[in-house]
Amino acid sequence: MNHELFARPTRLSSNARMSDASRREVRAGLEPCLARLWRYGLVLSRASDVAEDLVQATCARAIERADQFVSGARLDRWLFAILRSIWLSEIRARRVREGGGFVDAEDALSTDGAHLIETNILAAEVLKAVGRLPEAHRETVFLVYGEGYSYAEAAKALEIPIDTVMSRLAAARVALAKLK
Repeated sequence: MNHELFARPTRLSSNARMSDASRREVRAGLEPCLARLWRYGLVLSRASDVAEDLVQATCARAIERADQFVSGARLDRWLFAILRSIWLSEIRARRVREGGGFVDAEDALSTDGAHLIETNILAAEVLKAVGRLPEAHRETVFLVYGEGYSYAEAAKALEIPIDTVMSRLAAARVALAKLK
């Protein structure tokens, strides 16, 4: 008689459980990080289409390597590191294709990491404050300050007079100044 058929199922090893938890955590945490990843990609590449490609590649790599993520750690930091790695690889590959040879990470990244983190923290605080504005003000602030629309373009997009755009922005600035 084969006793293996009747053996009790073995418990998952702690590594397998952690790996499953890591995969679930990565999948659940990707969407909330997308905008921040895109902004980081934009800071690095200075091109929105490249930033989108970086975010897509980051998400794909994060899902592929989710078992490497330590459950409970800061997912956003891990994702930013992946994005940065992909960016550096792209710069190096581009230099090699163009005959420039190896690129050192310090040469490729002209931003100070601490400064970038402080900038991200400040941006998050500003976005939170803007989120507390009334919808009309929030929408106008986003179009003009976030998306770079001119007052005339914002007025056209919102189907309101340009004077209303200017007054909404003035009111938003006053409200934001009070939130300090």
